[in-house]
Amino acid sequence: MIGIFDSGLGGLSVLAAIARKLPAADLIYLADTAHLPYGNKEDGYIRSRVLQIGSRLVDDGCGVIVVACNTATAAAVAAFREHFPELAVVGVEPGVKPAAAQSRSGRIAVLATESTARSERLAGLIRQHAGSVRVHVEPCPGWATRVETLQLDDPHFAAEARQHLTPLLECGVDQIVLGCTHYSFLAPVLQPIVDQRAALVDVAEAVARQCVRLAGAAALGSGRLTLLATAHPERLQAALPALGLGWLRHRLCSAARLVVA
Repeated sequence: MIGIFDSGLGGLSVLAAIARKLPAADLIYLADTAHLPYGNKEDGYIRSRVLQIGSRLVDDGCGVIVVACNTATAAAVAAFREHFPELAVVGVEPGVKPAAAQSRSGRIAVLATESTARSERLAGLIRQHAGSVRVHVEPCPGWATRVETLQLDDPHFAAEARQHLTPLLECGVDQIVLGCTHYSFLAPVLQPIVDQRAALVDVAEAVARQCVRLAGAAALGSGRLTLLATAHPERLQAALPALGLGWLRHRLCSAARLVVA
């Protein structure tokens, strides 16, 4: 099986991409909703949660684990790999490399949670992949929570997003990296603001391709999907149609379940 986890709903964007690429794979999605959001928490706390959640997925029989959260990847994927050296582990990192390669203006931006924005892992990605491209890191507090509460059509958010994006566009940014898996679900609000002036860069498809490469026997199953949550599992299942993912419900093998992890 392939296990995918996030603090909440954001990683569903990655789950959807994996489900499309691996239609026969048995997938488990675990949302750590009792402890969200991760984006405003300290690294030590996030590492503790990642190891706890990972242990649960290993106990459930997952041989491939996807850390479908930029914040958790930045804070804890190295510790996770060290703790579970036998596993195939896929992290989710902001798409600095493709954005820098595609930029014509030499300026890109990364929209991120507060934790990811200050992380050494993001700083390392920028040093490694940006080269001479200038990178603007834009913390976006509260954006992940908007997705968690399904406040996707709030006109106040559109105004807030414009305040973040307009200065970036005016200084010549032509690639805007969605540095949190939750932000994929905000693209319908962000795209009209960006219009033709910049491209939104999402890495969900790249993560799914990596899963295809690593899956091996895990790609061959019954195509079942199991949804687990550490709090309010019914909200996790109800969010699928609200986020445009109602098609995933036909893969569900049971109702979303509460777990202790």
